[in-house]
Amino acid sequence: MKSTTRGTLAALVTGVAAAIGAAATPASAVGAVPVPVPLGGAESALGMELPSVGGELPLPTAGSPEGPRFVEGRLLPERALPRLPVDGGLPGLDVRAPLAHVLGDGFDHVDVAAPASDLRAMAPGLTVDGPLTGPRPGNAGLPELTQPELGVLAPALQAVPGANLTAGQGL
Repeated sequence: MKSTTRGTLAALVTGVAAAIGAAATPASAVGAVPVPVPLGGAESALGMELPSVGGELPLPTAGSPEGPRFVEGRLLPERALPRLPVDGGLPGLDVRAPLAHVLGDGFDHVDVAAPASDLRAMAPGLTVDGPLTGPRPGNAGLPELTQPELGVLAPALQAVPGANLTAGQGL
């Protein structure tokens, strides 16, 4: 196989992998969207204090994948379908609720706060190699047959969530 044919094949596989990766996850704006739960009308209608609830929904952001790279001895480039990094976060929650003095005097409210935390993920990828080797000089420049290879690059997920529980008077 000539080097121009191999280069054309590598460019074709790279273009297809980039198109699939770009169509898989659209890029969104960075940040988080606050989500309040309005219970003020229910408090005045019922004449009692209700829990206050709010949260945050982080928006995912797609990163740029590492492209395929040529490895000597392989017909097709490594990482034919590259892993796509996605940065985002886990949703946050903030709940403040009244207690009926269950824990004694001075403990009339409880607050649970689970802030939004960062989340990093890598989508699965694919590596493949064809059933032919590159041209061999001892074989009049003809390729030899080999076992085809197919591998899946495992997805990865990394996050560090946390939460706080607080009880007190009039939080």
